[in-house]
Amino acid sequence: MSRVEFVVVVAIILFVAFCLGWFANWLLHRFTRVAADDVAQLDRMSQELHEAEETRDQAITYLQQREAELTNQLAQTEAELRAAMEGLRDARQEAEELRATVNRQRAV
Repeated sequence: MSRVEFVVVVAIILFVAFCLGWFANWLLHRFTRVAADDVAQLDRMSQELHEAEETRDQAITYLQQREAELTNQLAQTEAELRAAMEGLRDARQEAEELRATVNRQRAV
């Protein structure tokens, strides 16, 4: 086999390999191509997911604000309760002192 024949055979083998590779690539893309309807459906689903995430974020923000408001209100109510209990304790002490004073004066 001469040098020219060898080059021609190698060129033919490379050309056949290129054609087979191109044909395999074409088949692969033909069978794995995504339909336009599927792409539209994926776009719609991604938009709905984005809207759902925004709604979730808004709900979380609202719940955090509401929790802060309720925590503040609870703290105020507890402070008022402590103040009322201290006032009641003071009133009971004063009533006991007045009873003791009245009982001492009756005994005299």
